[in-house]
Amino acid sequence: MNAIAREQLPVLVIGAGPSGLAAAAHLVDRGLEPLVLEAGEQAGAAVREWSHVRLFSTWGEATDPAAEKLLAPTGWVKPDVKTYPTGGDWAEQYLQPLADALGDRVRLGARVTGVSRSGRDRIVDADREDQPFTVHVTYTDGREERIFARAVIDASGTWSTPSPAGGDGLPALGERAAADRISYRVPDLKDPATRARYAGRRTAVIGSGASAFTALATLADLAKSQDGSGTHATWILRRGISGSTFGGGTADQLPARGALGLAAKAAVDEGHADAVTGFRAAAFERDGEQLVIVAEDGRRLDPIDEVIVLTGFRPDLSFLDELRLGLDERLQAPTALAPLIDPNQHSCGTIYPHGAKELSHPEEGVYLVGMKSYGRAPTFLALTGYEQVRSVVAAIAGDHESAERVELVLPETGVCGGAGLFDDQSADDTPTDGGGCCTPAPALILLGAGSPATTGSC
Repeated sequence: MNAIAREQLPVLVIGAGPSGLAAAAHLVDRGLEPLVLEAGEQAGAAVREWSHVRLFSTWGEATDPAAEKLLAPTGWVKPDVKTYPTGGDWAEQYLQPLADALGDRVRLGARVTGVSRSGRDRIVDADREDQPFTVHVTYTDGREERIFARAVIDASGTWSTPSPAGGDGLPALGERAAADRISYRVPDLKDPATRARYAGRRTAVIGSGASAFTALATLADLAKSQDGSGTHATWILRRGISGSTFGGGTADQLPARGALGLAAKAAVDEGHADAVTGFRAAAFERDGEQLVIVAEDGRRLDPIDEVIVLTGFRPDLSFLDELRLGLDERLQAPTALAPLIDPNQHSCGTIYPHGAKELSHPEEGVYLVGMKSYGRAPTFLALTGYEQVRSVVAAIAGDHESAERVELVLPETGVCGGAGLFDDQSADDTPTDGGGCCTPAPALILLGAGSPATTGSC
């Protein structure tokens, strides 16, 4: 296929979420034709699954300028820029209208199952860059289609692939068998069935990020309600508790994030949750109707009724297997981007905006953007995704000066570390147990409530 014919093909965008729809808006703004393929039945399908959760960002930070430009002729009115939308608000008041404005450029129920170069698997070099991309799609009615594209922007996110509870990155032994007691989402306690599931129960929350904070604060609210008597959480952390555990607090330039960390701390301080530190789950064992979580070092927690695993997400790269991607071996993020977002080295506030240069791959013309671009790294902001797609679309359009220009200043957002350096217990504020006859029992750190308590035996 010659260059002129290839340039007449659409730019294929995978995912009709915030970054994907923003990419489509930027493409339209530059006179390029997008085709957005969304596996769900509605625009923003993943966002709708956490519709009860409030964003850290205000409406002023949750919309993209090119998208607003596309929406303006429709009579769309931007919500109060100082207020904080929920996921449901974001989907209904912004993402859906944006998808409607894009019209038939957005296809729903269209799952991408493979991306390659036309007539070339990943081994073949000959004339590779002269070939268009070929994208295989399966629709909900079972139909299959092959679509040709001049470039591919993968904004499919990571929501569908949550990380497991196991401390080694694999599902803990018995985790799959205990699926009826384990959730990988922040519970919506306004839903009667979900509320009944956790009310009066002991729930383990595994994770140390914003989602875990949200779950702890939500369960604490349930414990204080009339129908929540007996509700209690056990908060399982793979590292110790330090001054950075609860984020930036009042110093966080995203106030909603800071407040959430303080709410999680209050849940522990007020006795609605116990914090178990340095605990890496290895197995789930049945104890009658309850579960016992066992650590890699042999420690065992008291039986619990439910488990909420909030240990992050990871990208699904399976349908990109025939492309030549340059990915960091640890984070599964683009090679040039990975050092900038590595949670072993960076807090959220030290990550500077980036674009097409950092998101490029050996396979020219393919970009991973949005949450998927971060691989396994945490704490992605909508503003980051909007800057990414602005730069990527400029590169696809041949405007390299604009692609290389940084047009965004991110706020300081507290510490969002993962494993690695944060595993150094000597750097934590909590004391460690010095010796004993056997494997130490997990410390239950009752913040603000005196000496740590322990459970288990030698």
